[in-house]
Parts: sequence; C-alpha cells; structure tokens
Amino acid sequence: PSTGDPTLRRRIEPWEFDIFYDPRELRKEACLLYEIKWGMSQKIWRSSGKNTTNHVEVNFIEKLTSERRFHSSVSCSITWFLSWSPCWECSQAIREFLSQHPGVTLVIYVARLFWHTDQQNRQGLRDLVNSGVTIQMMTASEYYHCWRNFVNYPPGEEAHWPRYPPLWMMLYALELHCIILSLPPCLKISRRWQNHLTFFRLHLQNCHYQTIPPHILLATGLIQPSVTWR
Repeated sequence: PSTGDPTLRRRIEPWEFDIFYDPRELRKEACLLYEIKWGMSQKIWRSSGKNTTNHVEVNFIEKLTSERRFHSSVSCSITWFLSWSPCWECSQAIREFLSQHPGVTLVIYVARLFWHTDQQNRQGLRDLVNSGVTIQMMTASEYYHCWRNFVNYPPGEEAHWPRYPPLWMMLYALELHCIILSLPPCLKISRRWQNHLTFFRLHLQNCHYQTIPPHILLATGLIQPSVTWR
C-alpha cells in the first residue's frame, strides 16, 4: 500500500497475518479483519481487532454499538475474516446483536474452526446459520483479498501473499459442512508441540458419505467420480 493510503494505520503486519491465519497453526489468540458498508454507499470501512479480556467478536459488537450514529434502524453489511470461528458464547452475542439490528447483514469467513468437537460450539455455529448469517471457510481468494486490503505488505510484494495448502482449507470446509448438517465430527486435529507439527485425521462414517454433498467429498479426494460405460 502507498504511504497515502488512509487504511495504512489500520493494517496488520505480514508476520501477524501469517501467524494468525495459517490454517496449520493453532495459535490461541484470535484476530478479526472486518469490512463495513453503510446503507447504499459504495464506500467500505476496513479495520482489524484482536482478543483483549474479551473475544474479538464481542469487542467488535461493543465498539460498533457504542457509536452515536449506530441505532437499531441502521442499515449496513458487515464482512468478517476471523482467524478462529466464534465460540458458542460469541455466537450467542452475535445473534443477540443481529436481532436488535435487523438492518444488519453479516458474512463470516474463518481460517480455522474453534474447538470444533465441542457440542456447544457446533450448535452455536448452526444457530448463526439458522439466523441468516453466512459462514464459510477462507479460500485462496479470501486470503489474497485480506493480504491486499488489510496487510502492510512491503512495496512490490502485493502478489507475494502466503499460499497455504488447499487441502487444509478443504478439510476444514468438510468439517464445517458436518457442523451445519448436524453430523458427528469427522475431523480430528492434534498438535506435536516439540516439533511444531499439526496433524489432521479424518474419521468418516456412513452418515457422512450419505449426507455430505458429493462435490465436497470429491474435492477432498474421499470419493472418486463415477464413470458410466456405454
């Protein structure tokens, strides 16, 4: 970004982006990159936030609702890029916020799923989806978008954003489908701290094969395309 870029002071550093949003890392702290478009305006407000004593989602809601011009009838669309998906308590706070502000729409992209085997967290994400919130895993497109618009990358490094392995994103996307469809967890994640390695293991049951859309299973290589012979 140029030195005259008005968003420069609100950008995060490349190393911060890497440690927060690498899907292979299990960093405890969370980061939120967000965009707000007010009413019919084409202008987009961008900024970022991190955990304090509260989670980043609660910090965002408290900051936004404390502004004088923000009232129940305000109309805006909000996009979040979260390093972790919301926990069940944050999901509850988000739903309460949206119920009090019916003119607000929210789209959430996440890099990782927070304690995804916890049933309360799974139900919290389902409740958000049922409330009209769009939740998706970040893909290469969202990573590039965030790099361009939220990161203080060095001059000439616009195209040198981190390329994370697509398989990790697909595995998280598969588990997110399981959550939304009320299926048992299929993704198990473990961490070996001594050599800083993260292991992903799939455990699929018949209900997964029967319920998850075939194109999702195809994308992860779990099933092979059928061939019809004449």
